[in-house]
Amino acid sequence: MVATPYLFNEIERIFRNTPLYAIVLEAFLLLSVIWLLLYKRNGRQRFTKEQEDEIISKYEPEPLVADTLPNHPLLRTRLVQSKVGKRIVVDGYDCLNLASHNYLGLLEDNQILEDACKSLRKYGVGSCGPRGFYGTMDVHLDLEERLAKFMEMEEALVYSYGFSTIASAIPAYSKRGDVIFVDEAVNFAIQKGLDASRSTIYFFKHNDMNDLERLLKEQAVRDDKNPKKAAKTRRFLVAEGIYMNTGEMCPLPELVALRAKYKLRFFLDESLTFGVLGKNGRGLTEHLNVDRNEVDLISSGMEWAVASIGGFCVGSNFIVEHQRLSGLGYCFSASLPPLLAQAAISALNLFEAEPKIFEELQEKTAILHQKFSQFSKLKLRGAELSPVKHLFLTKTLENNEEERKLLTKIADTCISRGVAVVEACYLYNLEKHPLRPSIRIASNRLLTTDEIEHAFNVIESVSSNLIQ
Repeated sequence: MVATPYLFNEIERIFRNTPLYAIVLEAFLLLSVIWLLLYKRNGRQRFTKEQEDEIISKYEPEPLVADTLPNHPLLRTRLVQSKVGKRIVVDGYDCLNLASHNYLGLLEDNQILEDACKSLRKYGVGSCGPRGFYGTMDVHLDLEERLAKFMEMEEALVYSYGFSTIASAIPAYSKRGDVIFVDEAVNFAIQKGLDASRSTIYFFKHNDMNDLERLLKEQAVRDDKNPKKAAKTRRFLVAEGIYMNTGEMCPLPELVALRAKYKLRFFLDESLTFGVLGKNGRGLTEHLNVDRNEVDLISSGMEWAVASIGGFCVGSNFIVEHQRLSGLGYCFSASLPPLLAQAAISALNLFEAEPKIFEELQEKTAILHQKFSQFSKLKLRGAELSPVKHLFLTKTLENNEEERKLLTKIADTCISRGVAVVEACYLYNLEKHPLRPSIRIASNRLLTTDEIEHAFNVIESVSSNLIQ
């Protein structure tokens, strides 16, 4: 009885010190809970045992996977029956391989294969855990150190999957409320990184610096109108060294100039230029003599010229270390299998010991480009030194589906005649911008002039016969 006045005093004090809106909100929530409990108890429909059995017998769950059309492109598989190299056996046909991204021919290097086998015997197949837990081994640290040294940057970070590298790096830095300016032709991995960032995205026309500067000026006007918001908004610029979807080289010096003028953070994906361009294979920055410190973050897959698996990012200590806690593909994915990390290290050894391989690749790529520019029914797109090139129909058909079917038929026929080429595959319903169907060509350092001539003759003959 003595505690009653004290209790009332406490309740009075709580109500006096609590804002009115908080009291109203809590009362509303309490009434809502009471109403839901009473509604569920009184409004629940009751069934007899027979009715329940009938409902259960008629229940049909939704399929886990939607029905797939029988002519869906993904249901058409080509069976590879040999080791992948300059030559490959596809569906029983021994072919010259212009389909695999093995630009330097390292899949056929015996020393790299031997080093990977030694690593397999030492460490086993997988690391069985993410890097931050128990998935880090000495080869991962060695690879990161070697990559940073090779690229002449402060630090490197290795991902276990090439796709997740740039797709994780972008949202590790850019968040909701930030602004990203990006070329409309960027690859699907970059597009997924943009989605994950939840930032405001502005696409500029492919390699059109005037269009990019127009967007940057518009952003500057918005910033002037709201300086308080502008002070909290970070601005990013994203591009590829060579675009996978076009084979064309980005105008890096112009991008760097705009980055400095408008104070942007610049991310460059060098997946198709690392191990390809430059005297020492360091990529587009070396090829165009651009200071790599002008690029905030350089990323690359190791599934192209390096002929391994995974990817990496290089930059300053401050930039790279942030990904160890914020790069989702780094934090939550099992680390790169040690044998593949060792294969990448061995590839870097070859890069440093025999830099002539880059000159050889560039020479063969230029020869292929010159020859493949002469097709009568197909049009070549891509930079002269790009290891990836696209062949489009010179005559546009009524719709993309018709073009895709015709290009698939051309590719199938070329394979049956001993030249392996493939149509470029896209998730058309998910791509940010429309992509025209094409045949994607991958160059290789080991190709001879006669083999390039033979491939041209086969593709020219097949396309001339099939294209009306």
